[in-house]
Amino acid sequence: YKGIVCDRCGVEVTSAKVRRERMGHIELAAPVSHIWYFKGIPSRMGLVLDMSPRQLEEVIYFASYVVTDGGDTPLVTKQLLSEREYRENKATFGNRFKAQMGAEAVRTLLEQADLEGEVEQLKAELREATGQKRVRAVRRLDIIEAFVKSGNKPEWMVMDVIPVIPPDLRPMVQLEGGRFATSDLNDLYRRVINRNNRLKRLLDLNAPGIIVQNEKRMLQEAVDALIDNGRRGRPVTGPGNRPLKSLSHMLKGKQGRFRQNLLGKRVDYSGRSVIDVGPFLKMNQMGLPVQMAMELFRPFIMKELVSRGLAGNIRAAKRKIDRKDDDVMDVLEDVIKEHPVLLNRAPTLHRLGIQAFEPVLVSGKAMRLHPLVTEAYNADFDGDQMAIHLPLSDEAQAEARLLMLAAGHILAPKDGKPIVAPSQDMVIGNYYLTTEEAGREGEGMIFKDINEARTALQNKYVHLHTRVGVQTSSFDANKPFTDDQRSKIMVTTVGKLIFNDILPVDFPYLNEPSEDNLHQIDDKFFLEPGQDINEYMQNTPIYGAFKKGYLSDIIAEVYKIYKVTETSLLLDRMKDLGYEESTKSGLTVGVADVTDLKEKPAIIEAAHAKVSTVSKQFRRGLITDDERYNRVIDIWNKAKDDITEKLIEHFEPDNNIFMMSDSGARGNISNFTQLAGMRGLMAAPNGKIMELPIIANFREGLSVLEMFFSTHGARKGMTDTALKTADSGYLTRRLVDVAQDVIIREDDCGTDRGLDVSAIMNGNEVIEPLYDRVLGRYAQKTVVDPETGEVLVEHNQMIDEDIAKAIDAAGIKTVNIRSAFTCNTEHGVCVRCYGRNMATGDVVEIGEAVGTVAAQSIGEPGTQLTMRTFHTGGVAGDDITQGLPRVQEIFEARNPKGQAPISEVSGIVESIEENPADRTKEVTIKGETDTRSYTLPMTARMKYAEGDHIHRGNTITEGSADPKEIIKVRDTMATENYIVEQVQQVYRMQG
Repeated sequence: YKGIVCDRCGVEVTSAKVRRERMGHIELAAPVSHIWYFKGIPSRMGLVLDMSPRQLEEVIYFASYVVTDGGDTPLVTKQLLSEREYRENKATFGNRFKAQMGAEAVRTLLEQADLEGEVEQLKAELREATGQKRVRAVRRLDIIEAFVKSGNKPEWMVMDVIPVIPPDLRPMVQLEGGRFATSDLNDLYRRVINRNNRLKRLLDLNAPGIIVQNEKRMLQEAVDALIDNGRRGRPVTGPGNRPLKSLSHMLKGKQGRFRQNLLGKRVDYSGRSVIDVGPFLKMNQMGLPVQMAMELFRPFIMKELVSRGLAGNIRAAKRKIDRKDDDVMDVLEDVIKEHPVLLNRAPTLHRLGIQAFEPVLVSGKAMRLHPLVTEAYNADFDGDQMAIHLPLSDEAQAEARLLMLAAGHILAPKDGKPIVAPSQDMVIGNYYLTTEEAGREGEGMIFKDINEARTALQNKYVHLHTRVGVQTSSFDANKPFTDDQRSKIMVTTVGKLIFNDILPVDFPYLNEPSEDNLHQIDDKFFLEPGQDINEYMQNTPIYGAFKKGYLSDIIAEVYKIYKVTETSLLLDRMKDLGYEESTKSGLTVGVADVTDLKEKPAIIEAAHAKVSTVSKQFRRGLITDDERYNRVIDIWNKAKDDITEKLIEHFEPDNNIFMMSDSGARGNISNFTQLAGMRGLMAAPNGKIMELPIIANFREGLSVLEMFFSTHGARKGMTDTALKTADSGYLTRRLVDVAQDVIIREDDCGTDRGLDVSAIMNGNEVIEPLYDRVLGRYAQKTVVDPETGEVLVEHNQMIDEDIAKAIDAAGIKTVNIRSAFTCNTEHGVCVRCYGRNMATGDVVEIGEAVGTVAAQSIGEPGTQLTMRTFHTGGVAGDDITQGLPRVQEIFEARNPKGQAPISEVSGIVESIEENPADRTKEVTIKGETDTRSYTLPMTARMKYAEGDHIHRGNTITEGSADPKEIIKVRDTMATENYIVEQVQQVYRMQG
């Protein structure tokens, strides 16, 4: 029957897939304008016709007439006439002019447009025009030239025919109960068809003009709704007041065709499951549940079963897998060997959100994750899920192994610091292991080597923390001891001997948590010949244990010397040792660890007294309500700080909670203050701090009122976190969008410009030291030690750690470095202006997508930035924005909240005169050539006093400058520098 058309219903007999391919069309009884070209920004029709969108709208929707041919009358083409004006002119001039309405009128005008002539005219205009006129001319030229070049005719922006998409793309499904569910497009098409048919009928009947006009307008609106519902006027709604999804909505946004289906396809060979900790794993392994492995590697298993002759054909192999035969397991083990898989945790905020691992089969249904990679994924094991993907081709596998293995990602791309560092149990284990205590059992014993010390420990002759002597000569010949040290006895603890055993053989012996010890052990730890060890110990202080930060420093140092392989092995050894020792130490937390503070009542009493004094002053009118509020807040904050101070004094170093927070394993001093001191002041949801403090701590328990106060602020914290994640993700998206084409293009752009960098300061506080700013960059100008005249770094030489230290030590305040700001490379930056690749510690390679890395490095910590937007200070006691909103404010170049005025001259602050009458103050700045004065609110907090020197472009008061002002007063370089410093400030202030 193929190809036969049914004579009853007119349907052709053919394959069903044509329902996805064959389009129809609707011939319209009147032309309609296409809403994209009329309503888009900028309006394309408006630009071609040089009419405003508002005028066009009046014409298209039958509110005004437009003159399409003025004839010999005073009327001009494109002039708008109201109904009354049209009738009057018609009476006066008869048929000597033509005016029309609706899309027909617009089409006539578009047909009349002489594009080539317009192009010439606009080019001539551009030579003279300035300002807004020029901008508009450029826009028009853009569009009109595009029409000329493409050969499209402008009148095609008005349509006579509408295409209808194939039926299977706008399906109707029958629901139970005989009703139908249909795609919104069907409703929209139906409206167009109904109105079109009615219009045809009215035209056939020669209906009065006004009725026809109304029907044409309704047809225009129906077509608008079909193409882009809601773009003009109220959207057409379906049942339950839901706006119908038009053709445009199918394409746009996160759920549209492009982002959802074309870029965001679901892939085969992937799975997801809950993750659990796998302390038994090596750095580049992950635990894969057998069930998942069977499914993921199914084709590989089938191929192997057939090639080993365990199954006759593919189908038999498939049955074997479904039955879970024993020989399938053996094959599976072989198949997954050497076949890396990718693990991803959403949200993928930076490139470490996807890493490759070698799978290891585990029982159960949860995937096992190595505890050290949790930091990079920002994962924890409270129910997080992760997705797994399988690279199929040999190339994909090789790429995963070379570029993405987790063991290779030790440094964070954003700052080059180790992102895999021991945490929690591992930290507390190594901290406990390296603790020293005086007077423990076996103190002063001397051992010939580490094995003897271990035996003594196992037999309880010494304690882990006991200080003992050990013969230095017993260590491996590669250990960097001096010859003098090798002939002596070294004093250390049993725990430190065990800890040093996991370090590389030729790494210095670590005996104290100091920067110097990472390079060489100090002579002070060695006994002079004939010196009594006990006498030595009485005169030697106890050295601190290795905390989280120091463990990180060790990793960074090992990475610098030995690179990836050795570092990942060390990390695994450190992890295993940490888990073992924290288990053996038997650290627990009980309510007895939270001690009572004797001094607390007195401190609280004193604070209450101060508050009542301040209230009295306010009641007498001596201070304003704002001043009273600020003082009360300060009093309670001071009281809380005093309590914290006292708590720290009373802490026993072997208190379990103290050890946890001191080692960096979990918690910090403020958690402690809340447990044993006082909870302090709470923030209300609007961000304002409430005056009534919570005096109780968690050990005592809160009263009902205090409980309500604390939930008030806590709830805000939860909502903030949810909102912040979305905001931060959107910021990253915009940053990636602008920065994605910044790629390392060449080795050297040959620029002679550089950027002067110095430490970023906020008042007297160093936000980012000079060392951090110059490390890993190329110097543009030679840097010389001002004292000795020695050249520290040559022009175009990379500044490494040693040079950066030397620059710091020489007291140099500014260094001129090569920077992306001054790079001359087109479409990207060069190797020398960029410097070191933070993630590898080596010079960046050509082709590295540094723009995307930078965008992700700003976006990723964005989630941690507070939404606690405001912070008092700035002009008029205004709030200065902080946290994520401040970052957005800078990048979007908005006018900042709490804007501070900028000095337009460099010079001396001549006078600051207060004018109590209108609550302002006048600041006069005397420059070399002219004097400027600025009127500020009385409450503005000044940064300069009378007689101080101020630079042009600096802010006069506390607060944020507007980058647009800086660029006016100074230059782009100063503005770029300001932006960098401000963004750094936000991130550094929040840690």
